[in-house]
Amino acid sequence: MSKKNAAPPQKEWFPLDNAGVLYSALQKEDYSAIYRFSAVMDAPVDPAALQRAVAQTMPRFPGFGVRIKRGAFWYYFEPNHAPGPFVKRDISNPCQPVRFKEDNGWLVRFYYYEARISLEVFHALSDGAGALVFFRTLLAVYLRELGHDVPSEGGVLDVDEPPQPEELEDAYARYAGKKVLRSPIPPRAFQNTGTPEPFYTLNVTMGFLPVDQLKAKAKSYGVSITEYLTGVLLKVIIDNQERQRPLRPKPVALAIPINLRPWFPSKTLRNFILTVRPCIDPTLGRYTFPELLAQVHHFMRLHINRQEMQALLTGNVRFQTNPVLQAIPIWVKNPIMALSYLVAGTWPYSGTYTNPGAFSVPPAMAPHIRRMEVILGQATNPRVHCASISYGNQMEITFAGTLKETDTERDFFRFLVREGIPVRVESNRI
Repeated sequence: MSKKNAAPPQKEWFPLDNAGVLYSALQKEDYSAIYRFSAVMDAPVDPAALQRAVAQTMPRFPGFGVRIKRGAFWYYFEPNHAPGPFVKRDISNPCQPVRFKEDNGWLVRFYYYEARISLEVFHALSDGAGALVFFRTLLAVYLRELGHDVPSEGGVLDVDEPPQPEELEDAYARYAGKKVLRSPIPPRAFQNTGTPEPFYTLNVTMGFLPVDQLKAKAKSYGVSITEYLTGVLLKVIIDNQERQRPLRPKPVALAIPINLRPWFPSKTLRNFILTVRPCIDPTLGRYTFPELLAQVHHFMRLHINRQEMQALLTGNVRFQTNPVLQAIPIWVKNPIMALSYLVAGTWPYSGTYTNPGAFSVPPAMAPHIRRMEVILGQATNPRVHCASISYGNQMEITFAGTLKETDTERDFFRFLVREGIPVRVESNRI
C-alpha cells in the first residue's frame, strides 16, 4: 500500500447516488446488478503480481473499497477495512449475485484465467465509465509489477496521489435543476424472453469483428456505430416477435444507457448515466433496415441533449429526495421501488444494449493488451443483455443472459455477416 495515498482520512459513510439506490433496492438472493470488464493480456496472468496490484490500487479508489450497510430508511456505504478483496481463479458462470454479508462485504471481484484479467462490479458502486478508469489504472499497476514502465497518463490515475474529492461526488445531485420532465410510463414492450436456465446459469456468447469494417458499414447508412448496432438488435427482436405470430404485436424498445459526463462535466467515478428508449412499433407497418436505422438515428439525436437529460435526472433526484419516500422504512420502500422498476424499467423494454466505446490506454500499455471484453450480468427476467467494447481495431459484442434459446444472438451475428462484416464467435454454452 502506498504511503502517500494511505494518509487522507476517509469519510465514515456516504449515501448512495440515485442509480445506486435503485440497484440496491432490486437486490435479491438470486439477483444482483453486476457487470464485468475483462482484458486479455499478451502473456499468462501472474496472480501474485495481480494481487499486489489490487492492494496498491484499491486505496486510490475509496468509492470501490466500501461495504454496503442497511439503515432504517436507506442503504449507505462505509469504508471496508476487512481483508481483501482477493484475486481468484475464474469461474464458468460469471457475474454471480452479490451477497452483502459474504466475501468480507466486498462489492468488487477480481478473477484471472490464462491471459485474462476480469473485474466484476456491483452497479450501485459505479457505472461503466467509472469502472473503466479503475480497471485501466489496475492494469497499469499490474504491468508495473511485471517490470514494465507505464506512466500515469492517458486515463491512468496515479496511485501514489491521494484520491480527489470530486471522484466521490454525487453528480446527479450536483446537476439537478428546477425543471422536471414528466412523461407517462411507456407501454409494455415485447419482452423477448424464453425458457429460463436453472439457477445460476449465465449463457455468454461473444462476437469479435473489425472496427474499421463496422465503422464503414455504419457510415454507409449515415449513422454511428452505436446507432447501427442498436438498429441491428431492434431488427432481430422484431423478427423474433414476428415468428411468434402474436395477435397484437407489441412495440420493440431498447434501454440504451448514456454517459452524462460529456454534457455535465464531472470527475465522479460513481454512477452518472441515464437511459434512452429507441422504439419501433410494428403495428405501423414493416420497416426496411435503412428506415429502421433512420428512426434510431433521429430519435437519438433528438433526445440526447443537455436540456432534456437534465430535466430527466432532476426528476429522478426529486423522487429520491421526496419527504414521503424518505420517511418510509427501508423494508417497505424496497418492494415499492422494485415494483416501480418492473413497471417502468423492465416492461417497457425488450432488452438492453450498452456501448462504453473505445478503451484507450497509454502507448506503453497498448502492446500488452490483446483485446477487451464486457459482460452485463443477468436481467431481472430471462432474456439476454447486449454490451460491446472496442480496443484497437477489434470490437467485442457480448450477449449474456439466463435464457436457453439463442435466437437473438444467432440472428444478430448472422445479420452482420450478411452485411459483409466478418464475425468470430466464442461462447461458454455447452
